[in-house]
Amino acid sequence: MFRRTFWFTAGAAAGVWATTKVNRKLRQLTPESLAAQAADKAIETGHKLKDFALDVREGMVRREAELGGVLGLEAPVDQDLPVQRHWAVEAAEPAAHAKAYRRLPSTPNTGTTNHTDNSNNRNEDH
Repeated sequence: MFRRTFWFTAGAAAGVWATTKVNRKLRQLTPESLAAQAADKAIETGHKLKDFALDVREGMVRREAELGGVLGLEAPVDQDLPVQRHWAVEAAEPAAHAKAYRRLPSTPNTGTTNHTDNSNNRNEDH
């Protein structure tokens, strides 16, 4: 009799465990859960890409400083020479709002995307 009670209890416990496991897996496979998982992975990947880009930029600045020191580009400027060189992209200014992007100096920064300039960009989507 004790044997039957033991195996009955063991079978009931195994059934409860298996049911819980299956229900948990089914909840993970709902469209809402899959969409949330995909969004989390996309955000995580975006953070990794941003960190990579920042590391590359830091390495570029460090290497440029090394090369500038070796080539003497950081040496004192002779007064007979023309003014100091200009950078292609200006340093980032504090953003006025969240969607402000850095622009090349030749691009007007009017705050709107529908500006009219004589660029060679023939994309109709801008």
